[in-house]
Amino acid sequence: MKRSFLTLALIAFVFAGFTSCKEKNSDTLGEAEEVVEASDAAVTYTVNTEKSVINWKGEKPTATHTGTIKLSSGELSAVNRDIEAGKFTIDMNSITDTDLEGKAKANLEAHLKGTVEGKEGDFFNVPKYPESTFELTGVSGENGKITVSGNLTIKDQTHNIEFPATVSFPGDEIFLKSAPFTIDRTKWGVNFGSKSIFDNLGDKFINDEVELVVELHASKME
Repeated sequence: MKRSFLTLALIAFVFAGFTSCKEKNSDTLGEAEEVVEASDAAVTYTVNTEKSVINWKGEKPTATHTGTIKLSSGELSAVNRDIEAGKFTIDMNSITDTDLEGKAKANLEAHLKGTVEGKEGDFFNVPKYPESTFELTGVSGENGKITVSGNLTIKDQTHNIEFPATVSFPGDEIFLKSAPFTIDRTKWGVNFGSKSIFDNLGDKFINDEVELVVELHASKME
């Protein structure tokens, strides 16, 4: 697939960290890059916000937590089955934990969202930053095996990341799913429990790296 450019609004967001394993793919972090608009020849696909999801995993010495986050809107543009442009918005209010139940689940979700008084800034401070964005700046590869790069904005801080994915065009739809990849949450000011930021945490730290898997479903606009 030829090199192209795109915009996305996501999450990839998310939460406590994860130390990448040998078989997993880590992101390449850089400065924000230029994005471009779709060409006149492009076909627009609207993201299905019910089916599309970002899965996250965070770890600390005593526990691993998993969860999801949803998109509130988005679209992709493609020419001859090459993704060319797109834009997406991530709903930070949709942060959900999937490994806990009851009060423990509610407490973790509230802490991540920043709805606990006095702990608003520990993680994502959703009342102040209700949306995150991901602007795709490039797609390269062929035969459905691609590398995606884009500008991820969380808490008004933007960095360019890169991750591998597969893409297909079933019928009038686009289906894109990333391989597991990681981001360093502290690059976006999500610093709570980070031993790279705070001293004397002992085994009470949370890993800086967060594992993400992005799954996008989009249908051709009529």
